[in-house]
This record gives sequence, C-alpha cells and structure tokens, in this order.
Amino acid sequence: MEHITLLLAIVVVTALVFDFTNGFHDTANAMATTISTGALKPKTAVAMSAVLNLVGAFLSVEVAKTISGGLINEEGIRTEVIFAALVGAILWNLLTWLLGLPSSSSHALFGGLIGAAVMSAGWSSVNGNVVVTKVLLPAIAAPIVAGLAAMLATKLTYKIGSRADDKATAKGYRAGQIASAGLVSLAHGTNDAQKTMGVITLALVTGGVLAPGANPPMWVIVSAGVAIALGTYLGGWRIIRTMGKGLTDLAPPQGFASQTSAATVILASSHLGFSLSTTQSCSGAVMGAGLGRKGGVVRWSTATRMFVAWGLTLPAAGLVGAGAELLTKQGDWGVAATAALLIAGSAVIWTLSRRQPVDHTNVTDDEIPGIDTPADRESAGVVTTAIAAVTPPPAGPVASAADLAGDLKTTIPAPAGTTTDPARPATV
Repeated sequence: MEHITLLLAIVVVTALVFDFTNGFHDTANAMATTISTGALKPKTAVAMSAVLNLVGAFLSVEVAKTISGGLINEEGIRTEVIFAALVGAILWNLLTWLLGLPSSSSHALFGGLIGAAVMSAGWSSVNGNVVVTKVLLPAIAAPIVAGLAAMLATKLTYKIGSRADDKATAKGYRAGQIASAGLVSLAHGTNDAQKTMGVITLALVTGGVLAPGANPPMWVIVSAGVAIALGTYLGGWRIIRTMGKGLTDLAPPQGFASQTSAATVILASSHLGFSLSTTQSCSGAVMGAGLGRKGGVVRWSTATRMFVAWGLTLPAAGLVGAGAELLTKQGDWGVAATAALLIAGSAVIWTLSRRQPVDHTNVTDDEIPGIDTPADRESAGVVTTAIAAVTPPPAGPVASAADLAGDLKTTIPAPAGTTTDPARPATV
C-alpha cells in the first residue's frame, strides 16, 4: 500500500462509497418480503442482513476477477477512468433510491465503467464478449429464471401445505423466511461486495500497485465487506417499501419461496463468475411468487417503472461516466471539479429525500403521503379483495361491493348506524 498515490487513494475511497450505496440500495433484495410479511422487525432484519453480507464477502472472488480482469482492457486505462465510472454509478444509485426504484447497482457500475473507458480509449477498450456473456445475458436470464423458480416453488409450497393447519405452519414459514432471507444476504455479499473488490483491484492495477490478473488483496476484501455491511444496516427503506408492498402482496409461504429461489440463482451465478444483478433476480422472484399463488397478481404499473429503470441503468450511468471522464481528462482541476459535482449531486438528492422521509417507522404503512402514487394504490386483484371480503367490517361506513370486488356478490344488511348507498345493501 506504500505505492498508493493521492489520486489512487481518492479512487479507493470513492469505490467504498459506491459499495456503501450498493448496500443500502440493495437491502430490499434480502429483507423486503421478510419485513412486509412481519417475519422480522425492520431494524432486526437489516442488522441480520448486514452481518451476512459481511460474511459473504469472504466466500469467493470469482466475480471480482471478472470485473478486474475481463470487462475492460486494463492496458492504457488511466486511474481517472475508474474514478469517472464510480461517479456515474453512485449518482444513478442515489437517484433511483430517491425514486424508490429497485434498479441494478451492478449495471450502474458496469455502465459507468464502459462509458468512462470508451471516452478514454475508444470502443476497443471494452471486451464485448465478456459484456454480452457475463453481463447482458445474465441480466435477461436472471429475473426470468428466478421468477419461474419462485412461481413453481410457491405452487408447490401451497400444494404441500394445503391440508395443514395455518396456525401450525405459521411458525415454520416464519422460520423458513428468516433462513431464506439470510441466504439471500449471504449470496448478496458473495456477488455485490465482490464488484467493488474488482473495481479497487482494477484501480490498483492501473496505478501499478498490482500486476494484471492479480486477486484482490485481503485489505480490499475486508474494506469492501465492511462498507457494504454498513450500507445494508442503514437500510434503503424507500426501495424496501417498493419491493415489499409495491409489486405484489405476499404471504409468508410466498416470501419463503421467492427468497429461496433468488438465493439459489445468485449463489449459482457467483460460483460461475457471472456478475448478475441481485436486484433483478430478487425482483423477478417476488413477481413469480405473486403469480404462483392462486388468484395472485402483480402490480404491473409499478413493475413497468422498474423495467424502465432497468433498461436505462447501463446507458444512463455510462453517459454520466463518460461525461465525468471527459472532465477528468482536463487535469487535476478536472478531477477536483468531478469530485465537487459528485458531492453536490449527492447532497441535493439527500436533501430532496428528507422532504418525505421513509424509514423503519413507516416502511410498512399502508400509505405514505407524497410517496405513494395512485398507481401504487391500484387494486391488487382477487387475493386482496377476497381477504377484504371475509374480514369483519370496520366501524363506520361500509364499503360497497364495487369498491371491494366486482365478482363478490355476498351481501348482508348494513349494521345499525352506518350509511350505505341507498340503491344497494352494504357488503363484506
């Protein structure tokens, strides 16, 4: 470490900042369903996830090697390129966090690296085969595979437990959800923490500290693991809310099935060195679990916004990374200006987020003014309305049949003292 220059030190710190944002951006991957179903309290869930992310960071370095020695050509790449790439990735992470969109931190990093490298040395600096086989194809396959696996697992879970007493199985499903959430957290550490290790290793190679193709040093592994664990503990509550309540309504069996499926896909990809998006894997699994339950639906308006964010991540982070690299080419003042813009942009996004905060105290609320849109509050379909139909009516006015479900025809006279539509009786 004695050969590290000031610029290289700045890049290493910036990479750890990205790792930190990756942690709180992706907490939802492991804990959103566990929190939304009540299997764990919010703060307990993120603390458990943080510890397991740290442990997972030590289990493998295959993904780190893919980034440090495969995605872009190391020869001719300046250290400033890594810095510019991280600027693009961090700003995109913060923007999507502000909007509550579970986009891919991995693809933000890849987009930043590709954009900055192309601006610095042209398209020849990017290994197209690696981008296609280990980034783009897994990005398409991961949510589909995880979604199908979760849908089948959900159907199987309900079929096996169809004759069991709900109270007797409740504790088992709760324990299963906690265990599967822990597995996702461990898998996240084996995949996402390594991406920062790979970036730091790449920076050390460009700075002449390490030889090309070298594995991440132990201090890189430790620092990356600690950074992602701290970010995870803070909890990306906005994204947790979107994945836990915005995509579909999950019961504990569905949460168990979705998390187990996602963890299996992530761990398999880490073993193979595929740097896939854990966000996309977990989101696909949540949607698959929603569809796997009879009568369940996905809120496609929320899912569509998420898909758009997925599609924009690589090019948007790439454009910001390219712009930052263009600025760093101007010399020391360009690097300083880029750092200043990163700090200023982060401060603006943080200030905007404080206007309508989401934290562990309100993340599971039915509605947060200013955060939830009409699309977020759209009908969840047959499952939700059926549950509402068998729930005792609350005190006060009773909802009409049209409000609960068009196909629910059971009616009863309105309780004394309530007001209903005079043209029809109250319903449950």
